[in-house]
Amino acid sequence: YIPWNLHEPREGQFCFEGMADVGAFIRTAAKLGLFVIVRPSPYICAEWEFGGLPYWLLKEPGMRLRCSYKPYLDKVDAYYDVMVPVLKPLLCTNGGPIIAVQIENEYGSYGNDSKYLEYLKNALISRGIDVLLFTSDGPTDAMLQGGTLPDVYKAVNFGSRPEEAFSKLLEYQKDKPLMCAEFWNGWFDHWGEEHKTRDANDVADVLDRMLQAGASVNFYMFHGGTNFGFYNGANYSDKYEPTVTSYDYDCLLSEAGDPTEKYYEVRNVLSKYTGVDMNYMPPVSKKKAYGQITLTEKCDLLTSLDAISSPVKSVCPEPMERFDQDYGFIMYTAHVTGPRENCLVDIMEVHDRALIFLNDKCMGVIERWDEDKKVYVDIPREGAKLGVLAENVGRINYGPRLKDMKGITGGVRLDYQFIFNWDVYTLPMTMDSISKLKFQPVEVMGKAMGEAAVENMGEAAGGDREETMGKAAENDWGKDMKEEPEQTAFENPAFYRGVMEIDEPNDTFLEMKGWTKGIVIINGFNLGRYWNIGPQKTLYVPGPILKKGKNEIIVFELHGTKKPVVNFRNTPILG
Repeated sequence: YIPWNLHEPREGQFCFEGMADVGAFIRTAAKLGLFVIVRPSPYICAEWEFGGLPYWLLKEPGMRLRCSYKPYLDKVDAYYDVMVPVLKPLLCTNGGPIIAVQIENEYGSYGNDSKYLEYLKNALISRGIDVLLFTSDGPTDAMLQGGTLPDVYKAVNFGSRPEEAFSKLLEYQKDKPLMCAEFWNGWFDHWGEEHKTRDANDVADVLDRMLQAGASVNFYMFHGGTNFGFYNGANYSDKYEPTVTSYDYDCLLSEAGDPTEKYYEVRNVLSKYTGVDMNYMPPVSKKKAYGQITLTEKCDLLTSLDAISSPVKSVCPEPMERFDQDYGFIMYTAHVTGPRENCLVDIMEVHDRALIFLNDKCMGVIERWDEDKKVYVDIPREGAKLGVLAENVGRINYGPRLKDMKGITGGVRLDYQFIFNWDVYTLPMTMDSISKLKFQPVEVMGKAMGEAAVENMGEAAGGDREETMGKAAENDWGKDMKEEPEQTAFENPAFYRGVMEIDEPNDTFLEMKGWTKGIVIINGFNLGRYWNIGPQKTLYVPGPILKKGKNEIIVFELHGTKKPVVNFRNTPILG
């Protein structure tokens, strides 16, 4: 998959460096002797934010997605003009590893605009893509009718009942090899739901039946991944369902690249058909439990708004796309008159979660998926400042609700009365803005956190101050974390900062016991979201993010914490 929003984060601004260096990724696959199937569709699904579509498409009123609407196709063309030349020298026809390219992604699950599919096909061919083109869809009549083209190779996606799936495919393509383009051998998780797993023997059995039928198989997923930063997507069935940060997927190789039971069962099946000795295993990456680290500095969000954002006057509380904001949070403030008693704060609608403030005190939370949560406020005679901090928890990536604008999409009412004339602060949580924060020592019992931690260290308190303070991260604050109840009180959002000093960078897993909801940034890299509702309880920290010596840890926590301590483990907790 190639996510459009990763490579064109702002319209006309392209990125193919760092995590977005898809050319380097494909060349690495070639060095390892692998062929590559590329899926550069404008839309990729993948439980990725907005299905890979860039947020700025939503800035244009009337924009239509995934169809032959010309303004949309013009944006696709501009993207393809830059992206396809990156792929062209890597095609197998040019000596590279790319053997096939997908036109769109499970389009039959969304629409039936064959002119759109034809346009994408020609857009690829005209730019020099001369390898196998294909479509992939679910194995149903409607999906195969809506998502395929007569002269393009068809594949199907499924996780079980291969005989039924291939039988349906043969009704639409009798003279071509069978292929499962996505063999769903695991599944993804939503926040607040159970962690999903699948029996390894069941996966092996389905694979065996596909190979007996002479079919080709592409695993989805083979290697688990991570929705770093704000790149997780969301689903919508009867309610909004955001996807967790981990994309471990319970597949063959874990999020950290470790082989699972499923890997060995699949290997046994493959050995029956290949005759290849598959006993060799590369070494597993080392995992390190660095232990508990105290975050000794703090900066409140509400008192820092003017330092990290410039307020924009807005008659109505518009969604973040109207302010050219992609991800993160957005703060709306307005003056309301009083006196008024027991007023319902009615947000129409919140996308996706909002903290409600009155004179900078948090009064409660409103969530898109829970209509039973209500917040009431009393307005004093002199009036008050009403604040709404809205979070984009992930744009919907699948289905008919793709046009998922974030923040406040309609308006805010106190009881029956709309509130107008707002100051709006965009908070995308980039390092450019976070670097402007003025951190202060965390106060505990009237003492700075570092000093309190040092006193807790016994003999260390008598040593050199600089050396002792440097050891603050090794103190036992939070050693009883397992006994601590989860945070429930509404405290104001704040940034916490600390330093972890290490000798050797390795993969590790960050446990956020005692925290409620927020994000973690290490050395300027946004690891993604944590949330105590689970099922995920740890964040994967790849070793290359860390460095020998001092590592900066910043936590943005929405609800406060009793003890600002994080714990680095050598094993994950996914559910």
